Amino acid sequence: MDSRFAKHVALVTGGASGVGLEVVKLLHAQGARVAISDINMDAGKTLAAELGERAHFIHHDVSSEESWQTAISEVLKTFGGLHVLVNNAGILLPGDIETGKVADLRKLLQVNTESVFIGCQQGILAMKEHGGSIINIASLASWMPMDNYPAYSASKAAVAALTRASALHCRKRGYAIRVNSVHPDGIYTPMLQASLPEGVTKEMILHHPKLNPAGRAYMPERIAQLVVFLASDESSVISGGELHGDNSVLGMGL
Repeated sequence: MDSRFAKHVALVTGGASGVGLEVVKLLHAQGARVAISDINMDAGKTLAAELGERAHFIHHDVSSEESWQTAISEVLKTFGGLHVLVNNAGILLPGDIETGKVADLRKLLQVNTESVFIGCQQGILAMKEHGGSIINIASLASWMPMDNYPAYSASKAAVAALTRASALHCRKRGYAIRVNSVHPDGIYTPMLQASLPEGVTKEMILHHPKLNPAGRAYMPERIAQLVVFLASDESSVISGGELHGDNSVLGMGL
């Protein structure tokens, strides 16, 4: 076992699938005690059982302030502290600016944005005495327009803004807490798979010379590596930063 995170306790939201699952596995493999937060109880409990020692599942609705308070309390009770928080849980709902539903916008803001606001707030309260690292999963959609996803883009742009504000707050108050965001392009996760047009396969997304000429889509473990870097001491000089995992998509268009 790698002992890189042997003294660390991590909480990963949406940790039972996709990028969150890969972050959980990588942190655990490197010695961390990991709390797996998810609304999917079956998947979360199964993952915790598979990992065994140093893994604990918490049923957690990230859109609820009360659920956040309960989750943080359970982490502290179970593991005695918190050093890494990964705000990963999120949803994706389509709808262009002409036909999109306000109800969907509200849902996206609640799950994708409010959860990060509450998570940063609760994470800072839990870490401010000893320091730590908060990593928020945003998206390239936070700065690059995506056809048919303006509400999603808005929710992720807000995540980037909250990240910068939280990082500044910690620095000005002398907290040894770093707050950064990761901005991936396509990741082959259940959320992406559910949004693919009929007939588009994994191979086409990852390797197709026309649909994916720059190799923009990644398997989730590649993004997990970026998250773990930001959680580690190797990134100690980075706070308020945006780490883009998009293979230089700027200017290519979507």
